[in-house]
Amino acid sequence: MASLGDLERAVMDRLWSAEGALAAPELRDGLAERGLALTTVHTVLSRLEQKGFVVHDDARPRRFRARGTREDHAAELMHEVLGQAGDRQAVLARFVGGVDADEARLLRELLAAAGPDDAPR
Repeated sequence: MASLGDLERAVMDRLWSAEGALAAPELRDGLAERGLALTTVHTVLSRLEQKGFVVHDDARPRRFRARGTREDHAAELMHEVLGQAGDRQAVLARFVGGVDADEARLLRELLAAAGPDDAPR
């Protein structure tokens, strides 16, 4: 999965938080503190579309929406990092060792609910 730069992440945060699709001027206005030109927002949206993060409709102006959720993206990043690890067990052990008690309980519940048939092959 492609990574996100700072500006790409800011745009994605807006899209992930939106109730529906947004046009580039709406995104620019939502990021007013950055003082972005509309052409810059269009460039970022084009890059995000090429990376598979956003899709647009055919209306004028085009309206963009995130292809997946923020949680989907985070999970894909976690899988990518784990897949690149030389020692997956060590990475998982460090990750599990760094979670708090509530997160550990949640992980146990999720693993128990997944069952052995849902394990990756």
